Amino acid sequence: MKRITIREVCDKYDISQDTLRYYERVGVIPQVNRTSGGIRDYKQQDLDWIENAVCMRNAGVSIETIIEYVGLFLEGDATINARLRLLEDELEQLNSKREQLDQAISKLKFKVSRYKIAAETGILSWEENLNESVND
Repeated sequence: MKRITIREVCDKYDISQDTLRYYERVGVIPQVNRTSGGIRDYKQQDLDWIENAVCMRNAGVSIETIIEYVGLFLEGDATINARLRLLEDELEQLNSKREQLDQAISKLKFKVSRYKIAAETGILSWEENLNESVND
C-alpha cells in the first residue's frame, strides 16, 4: 500500500498541515504511527479519525469536546455511556443552532423577497407578512 503523505491528507480534508499537526498534538485525533525515519504513516483508521474531527469542527463542536470524546474512546467500551451522553448533548446543541439558523434564513428570505419587489416597483412594503415584527 502506498504511503499517504501529510500533504495528501490535508488536501483530502481541506485542512492545513499545521491544523493536522495540532489535532494530533492536543488529542483531537489519536497519535499517528511513524516510520523509523519519523514520518507519519497514515492508515485508514487515522483517516477515519481525521474525517471525524473535521466533520465535528465544521459542525461547531469544540476542540475540548472532541478531545474528551477521543479520550473516552481510547479508554474502551467501559465509556460507551459517557460517549453516548456527550454525543447526545452535542446533537441537542446542533439542533438548537439549526433551528436558530432556519429562523434567520426564513426572515432573510422574506426580506429579500420584499426588496426584490421594491426594486421592481419602487415601493418597499412589509404588509404581506403578518408575522413580521421588524420593518427594516
